[in-house]
Order: sequence, then structure tokens, then C-alpha cells
Amino acid sequence: MKIATNGTQPSRRSTVAVIGDASCKPNAKTELRARTLGTLLVDSGYRIITGGMGGIMEAACRGAKESRRYREGDTVGLLPGHTPGAANPFVDIIIPTGLDYGRNYLVAHSDAVVAVGGGAGTLSEICYAWMYKRLIIALGEEGWAGKLADEKLDQRIRYESIPDDRIYAAGNPQKVIELLRRLLPLYTPRNANREGPVS
Repeated sequence: MKIATNGTQPSRRSTVAVIGDASCKPNAKTELRARTLGTLLVDSGYRIITGGMGGIMEAACRGAKESRRYREGDTVGLLPGHTPGAANPFVDIIIPTGLDYGRNYLVAHSDAVVAVGGGAGTLSEICYAWMYKRLIIALGEEGWAGKLADEKLDQRIRYESIPDDRIYAAGNPQKVIELLRRLLPLYTPRNANREGPVS
């Protein structure tokens, strides 16, 4: 059975991965930033992807549900294990990957990636996102986000049309939204260096 669509398809909302420390404490500076970011992302029409667990991931998902524009399905969690019940309570779509840290590769395939603090797991997601030519934004000064803000991971040319390509620094969640609006249209496959990922 065919469903009439009048020749149109629903518009696809861009996905933004929010990555960071799974063990950050409630009301820590990074946790509050991630929660505000989650709200602003959904306010601005983005869908949020996380690793589905606690800390920064939970804060972003919780903030998403506090948005006045929240819709069911706005938060997606790609879990490292096999158990759906391990997801934080604010995840709408739970995908247990069973890939352990390998799920970071999937998280990094979002349209854009925003790092908030973070340790080694976050660093791996940043590296994947860099190799796969995603827009990367570092929010705040803590963790790997702070260390890599306004830096290039290596000297590869990911986009010939973006000479200042880098991990962009954002001092606050509002700046993240500004950068997404301005830069995400530039970070598309048609603009990428055609040589593909390089190790």
C-alpha cells in the first residue's frame, strides 16, 4: 500500500551529538552547560544524539525535554551495551549497540559534534568526527574540549572551501547555536575534500 505524499518528503532535521564525561557530577559547570545546550538545540530545531548514558549525555537529553519545542524522538541514545534499561531516563530512542567503546564511531557520524569537557572516550569521538569531516565544536574550557578548542587535530585538508577549518571554540551554549547555524551548511559531503578519510 502506498501513502500519498504529494511528491514531498518530510524535511530531515540535522542531528547534533553531545559528547562528554559520563561521570560528571550534578550541577557541575559542565553538566549545567550541557543541559542548557540540550534545551537550545531542540529550541533551534536539531535532534540530539548521545551515547545514552549519564553525566553530560543525560544532562543534554534532560535539557532537550525541557525545550518548549520538544517532540517525542528528539533524543537518541546509542548505548555501548546490550541492555536498553541502562539508558538514562531522558532518552526517547534507545539503540543498544553491544559495541562497547566502538559505539563512539556511530555517535561521531552525527551531522555535527559538540564536546563538553570529556576524557578518553570523548577524545575518541572527537577523533572519529575529525576523520569523517564533521563540524566539531568545543564548549567550555574543561577536559579534551578545552584542550582542543580552536585547534586542528592534524594537518589534513578536510574542506578546501573552509581554510580555517578546526575544532571551533564556544564559550557558552548560545555560541554553539550561533556556530551551528553559520557553519553546518558548509560541512556537507559535496564540499568535502574528495580524497576521503586519511589515517
